[in-house]
Amino acid sequence: MASSKTVTLRSESAVSLVDPDQTLKASKALLAHMKKASKEKAANAEKKDLLAASDDEDGTNELPIWLTLTTKRHIADSRSLKPGKIVLPHPLNTDPEIGICLITAEPQRAYKNLVASEEFPAEWRKRVTRVIDVSKLKAKFKVFEAQRKLYSEHDVFLGDTRIINRLPGILGKTFYKTTAKRPIPVEIQARVPKSEGKRVKRVKDADTVNSCTPTQLAGEIERAVGAALVNLSPTVNTAIRVGNASWSAEQIAENVDVVAKNLVEKFVPGKWKNVKSIYLKGPETAALPVWLTDELWLDQKDIVPDGSEEAKAILPAETANIGKKRKSLKGQAEETEPAAKKSKKTKAPKLPESDDTKLDKEIADRKAALKKQKKAAKKALEV
Repeated sequence: MASSKTVTLRSESAVSLVDPDQTLKASKALLAHMKKASKEKAANAEKKDLLAASDDEDGTNELPIWLTLTTKRHIADSRSLKPGKIVLPHPLNTDPEIGICLITAEPQRAYKNLVASEEFPAEWRKRVTRVIDVSKLKAKFKVFEAQRKLYSEHDVFLGDTRIINRLPGILGKTFYKTTAKRPIPVEIQARVPKSEGKRVKRVKDADTVNSCTPTQLAGEIERAVGAALVNLSPTVNTAIRVGNASWSAEQIAENVDVVAKNLVEKFVPGKWKNVKSIYLKGPETAALPVWLTDELWLDQKDIVPDGSEEAKAILPAETANIGKKRKSLKGQAEETEPAAKKSKKTKAPKLPESDDTKLDKEIADRKAALKKQKKAAKKALEV
């Protein structure tokens, strides 16, 4: 029995999830292809990379793997300068020598004391290389050269959620031209307790700083550094880094499942109804499909039958363009092309008529002269 080609729309309550088996297959195939391509590239290279590690001869360890989400409509109405976070089961950044700059609300001394506290983990204390509040940041790094220096001194920048929206005006295009080192929002203010399911209103005290505990601050930093970042813009294609080529296929598959679920549920308007496809790819590879929808439209109103009144209103019929200056629509005045003026043709000079009798006489005279020459030559040879 032939499969039906009729397109039906998914109901509001239906939910589509990514198949974990399909994700694992795509991860294994992508890793195998990337390693094979890197080995061929290294073998064909004229010069060997002397700086490559012994366990990274093919050069694939640092290559990122991306999840690409395609939606039916734009995922956002405007470009967002504040990245979203998706916490992963396998963190993206586990480098023990990473440099972190923490930008906080005032006063910075209170948050410096949190980092210096004994309750703050020592492994994360050495990674936080600078703590600065927004007022000091604005005063010290107003000049472009100072911003470039700050940008190069640290690997990751974290910003307090209370002042994160003020940072684009302070740091400018040095930080926000690309998504490489945009400040990641972290919640470092005191947690508001709940009473009977409702948050208790915090009593403001001028002498008490609204900050979390050292343990909570370390947890926020750890989650932000290892999270997958979502940078939204008015487009139908969104790419999110989910791992590295040095990981196992199982680790990548687990991260893909988590990112796909949270990305659709938290950031995509219309959720799974608005999702067209999900792919997995490397920097120089083709995109491997992980999930594809069987619905081409988001809403029933997007489907318009051919020949209906709605279709005529969207695509008005065009009249014939014969003898017209431009195409005209129904209900509008037609502009006819003015008749071209007849140009006066200049008369060509009259050629003299040919006289065949005169031409025949000239040919006969030439033949007679040739015969006389032949006879004279013959007589000369006989003598």
